[in-house]
Amino acid sequence: MWQESERYPDPRIQVLEPSFAKYRLPLTSVERLATGYRWAEGPVYFGDQRCLLWSDIPNDRIMRWDEITGAVTVWRQPSHYANGNTRDRQGRLITCEHDSRRVTRTEYDGTITVLCDSYEGKRLNSPNDVVVTRDGAIWFTDPPFGILGYNEGHKAPQELGQGVYRLDPHTMAPSLLIDTIPGPNGLAFSPDEKTLYVVASRAEPRDIRAFDVIDGTKLARERVLIDAGPGGTPDGFRVDEDGNLWCGWGMGTLELDGVRVFNPEGMPIGHIALPERCANLCFGGRWRNRLFMAASHSLYSLIVNTQGVAGG
Repeated sequence: MWQESERYPDPRIQVLEPSFAKYRLPLTSVERLATGYRWAEGPVYFGDQRCLLWSDIPNDRIMRWDEITGAVTVWRQPSHYANGNTRDRQGRLITCEHDSRRVTRTEYDGTITVLCDSYEGKRLNSPNDVVVTRDGAIWFTDPPFGILGYNEGHKAPQELGQGVYRLDPHTMAPSLLIDTIPGPNGLAFSPDEKTLYVVASRAEPRDIRAFDVIDGTKLARERVLIDAGPGGTPDGFRVDEDGNLWCGWGMGTLELDGVRVFNPEGMPIGHIALPERCANLCFGGRWRNRLFMAASHSLYSLIVNTQGVAGG
């Protein structure tokens, strides 16, 4: 049974390497904000509304947590088995939808605009995670997870390979940037946007790969930055202003469940232990220093001594 730590500092916040110590605040602890979901994913924070949205994929809905009142409500249902979410540079919600096999934008009035559902005349697989760069381009991964069965979408034939795509910020025309990653999943950029990180979730063992970003439109020099090793299951992640990767982690053993933090060189420096595997996370709060963690059946948060990259 979940119990918040009564001690400071919270023993769940583990320093694996001395450089992580400065990110751990002595008077904060992991909080469970909500529970009762089938597979929590894709958290995104809205500072102007003081709320967090996240996907509950098998229940085909997007949930909303109110930062002022703590109230949790269903924000959208059906959600077309929504997975990853982010905001564009105008503050609009960008969503990856498994069941409809598309990337959408929710406009200010609540209407939904389809940004991409095909490439070269073939349907996308099941867009998984998404991030928006400073120039307004939308980058997303497209593995087949949502069309393999009926738990996170519906079973359907795969028409395209597994890719990482970029939508042009002016025309929304898609470009296929890489199609060699087995199970492309979570993705994020370094603070200067010169490096793209992508989780290879069907590599054995799983790994996080890095690419040089050329002119903001192309990728080069693919390499493995982080080898997850036995039991490591990176999924979604975000980057802080120092370039550290805060990665959803776990499923192999209970000791690995939570969030694992790596420095820009790929060294593990910290771990936030949770009683469930963390699938994805984001930074939010007034100062972008509150880490929100979507972990299997629950939503957790922790205030940390760093800030997430703006727009990440």
